[in-house]
Amino acid sequence: MNSPAHDIQGLAARRAALRLLDAVLRRGETLDQAGPAATAGLLTSSDQALARAIAGEALRWLADLDALIDSATRQRLADDAKARTVLRIMLAQWLRLDTPPHAVVATALPLLTGGPRRLAHGVFGTLVRGEAKLPTAPTLPPGVAERWGERALAIATGLAAPPPLDLTLRDPATTAEWCERLGGVSLAPGHVRLARGDQVSALAGFEEGAWWVQDLAASLPTRLLGAGEGRRVLDLCAAPGGKTLQLAAAGWQVTALDASDRRLGRLRTNLARTGLAAEVVVADALEWQSAAPFEAILLDAPCTATGTARRHPDVLHRIGPRQIAEMADLQARLLERAAGWLAPGGRLVYAVCSLEADEGEAQVGKVELAPDPILPAELPDWLAPTPAGWLRTDPGMLADQGGMDGFFIARFRA
Repeated sequence: MNSPAHDIQGLAARRAALRLLDAVLRRGETLDQAGPAATAGLLTSSDQALARAIAGEALRWLADLDALIDSATRQRLADDAKARTVLRIMLAQWLRLDTPPHAVVATALPLLTGGPRRLAHGVFGTLVRGEAKLPTAPTLPPGVAERWGERALAIATGLAAPPPLDLTLRDPATTAEWCERLGGVSLAPGHVRLARGDQVSALAGFEEGAWWVQDLAASLPTRLLGAGEGRRVLDLCAAPGGKTLQLAAAGWQVTALDASDRRLGRLRTNLARTGLAAEVVVADALEWQSAAPFEAILLDAPCTATGTARRHPDVLHRIGPRQIAEMADLQARLLERAAGWLAPGGRLVYAVCSLEADEGEAQVGKVELAPDPILPAELPDWLAPTPAGWLRTDPGMLADQGGMDGFFIARFRA
């Protein structure tokens, strides 16, 4: 006798993955937003992680999974058909997570009944027997590929797998020591890269606050402000706080401002863990008033975050012209506000983790400050500024070493 569906081991994680995909593709939610409701009831963190991994790989390779499904059906399934979504998670498990086909069938088909169940079983069986394969790089959605232009193919290569784990060190002088202790590699002073999979809090140096998790590209804007030497710096839109920690470690007197008290909680925890200090302010940057100017300002502005597609593949499917325009308008207002708080001769670094030109290159002409071009000597030797003196990174860079997030960075002087 077959076991009832609720007794099938692993079924709950697949049902949660189905909910995650529905939340992203139908309601436009992020994976992070959808996670708590979609994984409610899952008893173990490993089941929650599995659901997130299945949904993430399905989103990363969505166009290619759909092409395989379409190749094995006589009549095209609707984009929002439940059978198509279940087939997406079946194929993602088999082709990306190395789940044996029999386990895929046992844990996914109970999500369907009747004709759709027979259809999904038949399509999956056809593809398994035909030894279906995915391309070496994900196919980007058409609108995304058009926006990213000539770098789209290289960027897609960098999106083929989730990223490794990057750490930023409290003391860059200890880079070699921590590379050896953690078994990692360094791509810049104060940086260590590790393979995925280890529990962060169990790694050497966590308890003593020797480092924090931060993508390599995300560490670059702060590096361009140099040593603080006790001067005042404003970190605008600071949460979750990696750049605040960098600034404090570099000797700046930091005011970290963000509108979200909840997101600033992580910064407060990391400040206590690392022994670093910063003034933490909960406020809307568009309404807050500063009593005195700052020698430096870092504005890592709210953005569409398309540069983080390696770890957040939902952005490939949620972000379009409307969201880009909304973010670009907010960024322009924040830049205008920040420029008014800069002391004479002070520096402002503007950064977004976005691959969209409207949020990067198009913003620099709106700033009423003098450009302060980034110099090659300020960057790792594998990275160079643009001819205009800005910096653009993307996931296609260092793709054979794990890649990096996409950022646009510009610097100005009052």
